[in-house]
Amino acid sequence: MSIDTHIEAEEAVETTVGDDISTEGDDELPAGGVGSPEGPSLRAAIEAVMLVVDTPVDATMLAQVCERPPTEVEECLRSLAEEYAAEGRGIALREVAGGWRFYTREECAPVVERFVRDGQQTRLTQAALETLAVVAYRQPVSRSRVSAVRGVNVDGVMRTLLARGLVEEAGAEPESGATLYRTTNLFLEKLGLNSLDELPPLAPLLPDLTSLEGDLDLPSS
Repeated sequence: MSIDTHIEAEEAVETTVGDDISTEGDDELPAGGVGSPEGPSLRAAIEAVMLVVDTPVDATMLAQVCERPPTEVEECLRSLAEEYAAEGRGIALREVAGGWRFYTREECAPVVERFVRDGQQTRLTQAALETLAVVAYRQPVSRSRVSAVRGVNVDGVMRTLLARGLVEEAGAEPESGATLYRTTNLFLEKLGLNSLDELPPLAPLLPDLTSLEGDLDLPSS
């Protein structure tokens, strides 16, 4: 091998090694990801997730969905909590039950209660009315049984009915331990009833069996 060829070979090896070293451990953010120029900041992403969670969520789960290191997420959570407290925000970010969740600040409780109990005059949605009807006729009943009757998840609707004071907890189901729910006196008041015995019977409201067979294409007996 000539001297020139040997030198060229060494330079090629050095270039390859240099390229490998320069890219090793590269932690570039994916385009549109959390913290990237096109995506939301980590603070914004955490706040968005906190607004939709129903139970406390831990830093590890947040780190997975945000694709950021858990230590960075933990630091951001504590920074947000301190910021809300220092600025006297209406919401507080608290670490409870091994996770994090938004709560309304304690001194705002009277205002929130007035809004939920008295100030909220919007009508119930169709989903809420259907769920309330199932509770009224099947009470005491668990959320899972209400969901089975309606064919959809009713967790969010049940929270609305609880907040409106139309349903309340009524102990636990012996077999499963699930919380049971029943209607309240406010429910009777809103419907102008003295007792649940005055609820209209369901039989006249059910579809005729003949038409039901036609809709389901059932064989006639």
